[in-house]
This record gives sequence, C-alpha cells and structure tokens, in this order.
Amino acid sequence: MVRALVISGGGSKGAFAGGLAEYLITVCQYDYKIFIGSSTGSLLVPLLSIGKIDKLKAVFTAVTQDQIFNIDPFIIKKKDGIVKTTINHLGILKMFLKKRMTFGESENLRNLIKKTISRVDYENIQNSGRDVIVTVSNLTKMTVEYKLAKEHSYEDYCDWIWASTSLVPFMSLVTKNGNDYADGGMGDLIPIYEAIQRGATDIDVIVLKSDRNLLQAPAIHNALDLTYRIFGFMLNQIGLDDLTIGKLEGLNKKVKLNFYRPLDALTSNSLIFDPEQMKHWWDLGYKCGEENALNPKVIEIN
Repeated sequence: MVRALVISGGGSKGAFAGGLAEYLITVCQYDYKIFIGSSTGSLLVPLLSIGKIDKLKAVFTAVTQDQIFNIDPFIIKKKDGIVKTTINHLGILKMFLKKRMTFGESENLRNLIKKTISRVDYENIQNSGRDVIVTVSNLTKMTVEYKLAKEHSYEDYCDWIWASTSLVPFMSLVTKNGNDYADGGMGDLIPIYEAIQRGATDIDVIVLKSDRNLLQAPAIHNALDLTYRIFGFMLNQIGLDDLTIGKLEGLNKKVKLNFYRPLDALTSNSLIFDPEQMKHWWDLGYKCGEENALNPKVIEIN
C-alpha cells in the first residue's frame, strides 16, 4: 500500500489542515510515502514529511499579515472580534509606481519560508525516501506543474513553495526560468489526480472548504472586494472539478479516498492572517481528526 496525503489550497485556513495532519501523523501514525500540497498545502507538506510538526505549528499559529506581505493590498481592522477590510490605496499606488503587475507584494512570505525550512530540513526531506510535491501554475505556458523536492535545489524549492502560495493579483507574481508563476490552486486546488498518477493507493485528502457555505457572504464594498470574490468563486469551481476528477480516477484505479474537511465555513477572506484565529483553527483541525479519522467522509459526485 502506498499512502498519500493531499492538502488543498485555502490561505490562512491551512492552520486547520496542520492540526488535522498532526493527528493523522502522530496519533494514527500513518506512514505517508507521498505528500502533495497546493497553495497553503505547499507550505505544510515539506515539514510534515519529516515530522517537524511542532516547528510548523509554532509558525502557523503565530504568523501575521506583516510576515506575509511587504505591501498588503488590504487594510485590516479588528473590533469586538469582527474583522473588516478596506483598500490600502497607498500600498496599491506604490505598486503602480514600482511598475509591478499586482496589487500587493508578498516578498516577506518568501523570507518566512526560508526561515522556517532550513537547509538541514531540506536535506532531510530529500533523503527521507518520500515524494514531497508542490503545485504551481505556469501562467506563461498556461499549464500546471508539480515540483518534486528531490529534483530541485534548496533555493529553487523555496521559490516553488512561494510561487505555489502566491495568489495573484493580491500577492507577488513569481518569475522564474523565464516564466511567470502563481498560486497552484489556480490550476489544481486539490491535487488528488496527481497523487493517483504517482502510484498512491490510499489517499487522505484535506479539503479546506466546508460543504456548508456561509449563510451570507459579506457585502462587496469596493473593486478589491469584488476581485477577491470573483477569484474565490472560480477557485471554488476548480475545487469541485478536482474532487470530481479525483473521485472518478479513484474509482477507475480502485484507490481508497478518505476526505476530511471543516464542518463549517471558517472565513470569508483567507488572506487575513490572525494568529488567535489560526491557533483556534489548528485545534479545530486536530479535533476533526479525533472525531473522523476512523470514519472519514466520502464526497459524492453530484
């Protein structure tokens, strides 16, 4: 049996996936041979593959907006537990003056990735005998690419993780090898099919979207809200397609698929990184593992 862990995109909701993965690895003691992440999943799978869960948790439950963005397209205000966002007009103006192609810039995330995953960690990942894969969207060639850790240098792989998590036009457009790259979720939000193609026979899939939508999405107040809502809608449809394709391929190849997802919608804006909230989501993910690991859900094709 070849067991794989697939973690979908989901921005700050990745904290939920971290808590759930902690339970599956440390309590269930599942021995994954394949780790595949897309977007925020790409931040998780490298350290999960070598059991550095405490290190990962320390970062994921303490990260702030300033550690992600050097120019944040949003101004975020929190009052009485309610988060509101407005356009960072000055930040966006700076981006235009710098002749950048996005509203925000996430160079700080690239630095955080290097601080979190050390060269020693990366050597351990490459020598672990496990396949650790991150998903990126090549906007130049209009294709999805899957980057295997053992095939790349440390510096290159940090770039690929960064590209996989960079949701344009809110975050940096990553140019590498003459091509423009962006968030892996734009092409493959839940890379189940890729795990099957790599030989997985038993796959745990963490989907960072509840099957219960928010009762009412927040009102759209400005062009940035509208752009984010449109991207959210498109990513949701991509995720549904990925689930359908993965389910059909799983049936065809007789692969066991175990699905885990939040019971309720966690947030309407996954580009807001609130340490208090993300700590709660990590604990919520761990609890989800406790309640569902022995009886994971099957997602039906409608």
